Amino acid sequence: MGKILVTGASGFVAKHLISQLLEAGYEVRGTVRGQAKVPGIWAAVDALAPGMAGQLELVEADLLGDRGWAEAMVGVDAVMHVAAAILGVEPKDPDIVVRPAVEGTERVLRFAHAAGVKRVIMTSSIATVGYGHGHVSGKRIYTEAHFTDLAAMRHSWSYCMGKTKAERAAWAFAEVNGMELTTIHPGAILGPAIDPEASISLGMVTGLLDGSTPAMPRIGFAISDVRDVAAMHLAALQKPESIGQRYLCTSPFTRYDEVAAILRSAYSDRPITVKSVPDWIIRLMVPFNGTIRQIINDIGNEKHFDGSKGERLLGRPYRTPEEAVLSAAESALRFHIVKSLPAKPAS
Repeated sequence: MGKILVTGASGFVAKHLISQLLEAGYEVRGTVRGQAKVPGIWAAVDALAPGMAGQLELVEADLLGDRGWAEAMVGVDAVMHVAAAILGVEPKDPDIVVRPAVEGTERVLRFAHAAGVKRVIMTSSIATVGYGHGHVSGKRIYTEAHFTDLAAMRHSWSYCMGKTKAERAAWAFAEVNGMELTTIHPGAILGPAIDPEASISLGMVTGLLDGSTPAMPRIGFAISDVRDVAAMHLAALQKPESIGQRYLCTSPFTRYDEVAAILRSAYSDRPITVKSVPDWIIRLMVPFNGTIRQIINDIGNEKHFDGSKGERLLGRPYRTPEEAVLSAAESALRFHIVKSLPAKPAS
């Protein structure tokens, strides 16, 4: 079946992907920055693919340094470049996010090419698709044919900058060096956490469940179930027609208040807000709030990402937003990612 290198093995998507690869019969080597998260990776893989964690090899390699990458590529048949730096708030220095994205991608591809590895599947994002197109109001549908224009964005966003520059660098490198590249583009990644080291996107769910989100911005999401995202990487590996292609892995547009309604129906005892924040207040807060700076480009518009091409690659429909939201909520509660509610006063 071949040996697959998965970068960023401690990540939410990577753990699901590694488990699916092992179950499909591949040998898997994962990269980690250090040893601290190794026990958690073993435990997560064992939970998802019982009895197979011992077949996972882990090696140290950092996106910002050359050490370890040559060794990581030895005997590898394909690379799944999943590793990324993701922050919950917009950093003052964009390079905290942009540099690992761009420099890390270039480094992974350079060492893969030097080792004779041609096949690379890269986790990109809808951030490289739906921005900088002059879309400030109303509904618009985006496909894989769209590519974010950073120069035309009204508000800078480091994650978007990093992902877009990294993907453009990857396509340019692949073309010059004859590499077989595929990019996968999820939206807000939800679905079941295997441990507390989950996606930042789960904050949307946990903030509603514990009441720390007192009111919702009037935006929506292209929700992606982590199991579908991992499965699409595997499908791309197994289907040669995916070479040279971009694939959106996105279920239908879901508003924030619809996410709240899904949770409210399942967790009626939770303090899930029904309040929304007017757009004008959100815009006023942009200079002072790092979280809002990450969503300001989506205020006042609806971005619908057509994931039908990705469904055809996957060979089945995506899991529904409701399934992704509820499985995220269940696991977040089970792993105590959700803040505890204050005790009720004695009657």
